[in-house]
Amino acid sequence: MAQQDQLEAQERQPEKIRLVLSPQAERYVRRDAPVEARRMAAGGALPLRPVELATVLFALLHDDDHEVKTRAKESLEQLPDSVAETVLGASETHPSVLGYMAHLFKDDGSRMERLVLNASCDDRTLVYLASLPHRRVVDIVANNQQRMLRAPEIVEALGQNPLTGRATIDRILGFLGVERPSSEVVPDEAEVELDDPDEITDEAARAALERLLGGDAGEFADELLQDADEEIDEEEEGSLLSQISGMNIMQKIKLARIGGKEARGILIRDRNKLVASATIRSPKITENEIEALAKARNVCDEVLRIISSNREWTRNYQVKFGLATNPKCPTPTALKFLNYLQERDLRSIMKSKDVPTPVSTHARRILQKKGKI
Repeated sequence: MAQQDQLEAQERQPEKIRLVLSPQAERYVRRDAPVEARRMAAGGALPLRPVELATVLFALLHDDDHEVKTRAKESLEQLPDSVAETVLGASETHPSVLGYMAHLFKDDGSRMERLVLNASCDDRTLVYLASLPHRRVVDIVANNQQRMLRAPEIVEALGQNPLTGRATIDRILGFLGVERPSSEVVPDEAEVELDDPDEITDEAARAALERLLGGDAGEFADELLQDADEEIDEEEEGSLLSQISGMNIMQKIKLARIGGKEARGILIRDRNKLVASATIRSPKITENEIEALAKARNVCDEVLRIISSNREWTRNYQVKFGLATNPKCPTPTALKFLNYLQERDLRSIMKSKDVPTPVSTHARRILQKKGKI
């Protein structure tokens, strides 16, 4: 027990940060400096270059004296624009200073944009920036392929950010090997024809899964790659869910392409829309799955958007009906598919309380135009 307590105490210890300062700057942060001198320095009126000034104030945030810490925080918050912009854009600014300033100025889109372009920004800070409500910042992060490969947490954050738009999702997934098929039309974009993905055999999928998960894939590979029509009991499903929940986002996206029906059933409902989007674009997904997902109310909007924009899938009447009656489907999309439904289904929708009012109203309008009511 004592050993466990010691380990927990070590985990709670703050991470040590090594800052490099000139002799002139160092004298303001030395622990043996008079407290009056440290308090004066924390006020920010120091004859130092912007980066060193910010670094000194950051160091004083960790001072033992409460007044020193308070003053240093206020001085950083009140940095003039010219000083803050220099610090945020300078390659010599310490990554920990940049990380603190990311949280400090998180609501300032222009400052965050300058920060995200700084190569000294570390991966942890980039993950945080990817979660912020600044569309331009999100787009810049999403274009940094090297960082996304190095830190899957960045992809995780992008997939959870509501401002990660359709084009950005497609670009990230394309970079990760999940291409948009030629049958899928993207609104407001020039249509780009892509080759259909090559068919993936179970043998190739098993080999890929073993490379992904290592030598322990074993029985897990067999579970994931079983035939689509094979039933799976609750105990097996729970085991599968447990193993998938332990994967990082890159592993989930790869599994979305090579896994079986049961794996897709779990991944399609992942809270990260990048995972869900990769799953709906799996080359192994079946027409029956698409029909069920078009009606599903526990999938993200992005899944329904991809289904509704796929010309091949929407030739299926049940898919059109499912989208038209799904409350989670964007209303303009649902209204579009009403025009293709049969009279009996329009009557049902007209009377239904499970669809949005604009949808039931439009169903009535279509029937009135046809003289059916």
